[in-house]
Amino acid sequence: MGDKVFMQGNEAFAEAAIRSGCKFFFGYPITPSSEIPEYYSKKAPSEGLTFIQAETEVSAFNMVAGVAATGKRGMTATSGPGFSLGCEAMSYMSAASLPSVVVDCMRPGPADGEILGSQGDYNQLTKGGGHGDYNTIVLAPYSVQEYADFAPLAFELAEKYRNPVVVASDGTIAKMMENVELPERITPPGRSDWACDGINGRGHHNDITTCGDGPEQWEQFNLDLQAKFAKIRENEQRWEEIDTDDADIIMVAFGSLARVCLTAKAIARENGMKVGIIRPISLWPFPVKAFEKFADKNVKFFVTELNAGQMVNDVKLTINDNKKVEFYGRLGGITPTPVELYKKMCELYK
Repeated sequence: MGDKVFMQGNEAFAEAAIRSGCKFFFGYPITPSSEIPEYYSKKAPSEGLTFIQAETEVSAFNMVAGVAATGKRGMTATSGPGFSLGCEAMSYMSAASLPSVVVDCMRPGPADGEILGSQGDYNQLTKGGGHGDYNTIVLAPYSVQEYADFAPLAFELAEKYRNPVVVASDGTIAKMMENVELPERITPPGRSDWACDGINGRGHHNDITTCGDGPEQWEQFNLDLQAKFAKIRENEQRWEEIDTDDADIIMVAFGSLARVCLTAKAIARENGMKVGIIRPISLWPFPVKAFEKFADKNVKFFVTELNAGQMVNDVKLTINDNKKVEFYGRLGGITPTPVELYKKMCELYK
């Protein structure tokens, strides 16, 4: 690892992305993601970066697609309203198998909503958002350190599977300042055989495509994509478990809210409740494997989110027993306190 610094979440991610060899950034300002493009624009002259403030998020997402098609590392950062505008490009990048990275600093909706922390983009991020049958890898950090760590990981996964990757931050993680150890500088992989960077002695190739030549060909194209997604589901599930071995109740939370759950769990343990935590780190693929060993155990699941209930549906599908799953959420940018979560658990499991 590299330097140890005290840094804001968004700026730590931007610095980590630069150190990961991402020299192209395209974006449009939107709270709470704006420090990422600001950091890139500030660093552009000294680091030899290309920074473009696009006229809209639609343009920014498509610029990322263009750079990705040449085999170079490019990214954008936005929030819920901007991501909604970029969903068409996400669908195209998924079809074209373009390795791109997008940061979504979630804020409360619907519409413009508020500018605080929220997790209301879960369905949009994990279910595609755009048209067609596709998936994007989604990583949810819960600390500034993890936020920075996910920059090189996101590009690594994007290139490994030739697929878009979304880092699902939120208004809390984005603005928080913590100690962070930045990654060492790396040199990205060299020329990719599939990239559109000129023939230069290679034969013609047409791997990059977003339209079909008849239903039979396009069905096979989609089946090939589904085979890739199945491989990602098998190999890239990520989660953290805390004190689950003897737990009667398991809290399930991701992102910044998982930090609140750590203290709520400690309060519950001090008061004789056997509470553990499962923290999904990959929102897609959802970490189904984390729940498998509890299938035959008498364990209850307390899902809490900063929304009206979105990830809870994936938990219910995984558990396959709705009676074992309870939900508690806050809206509008309100983050519950640890005591509030503890009292809600006591109420639900009295």
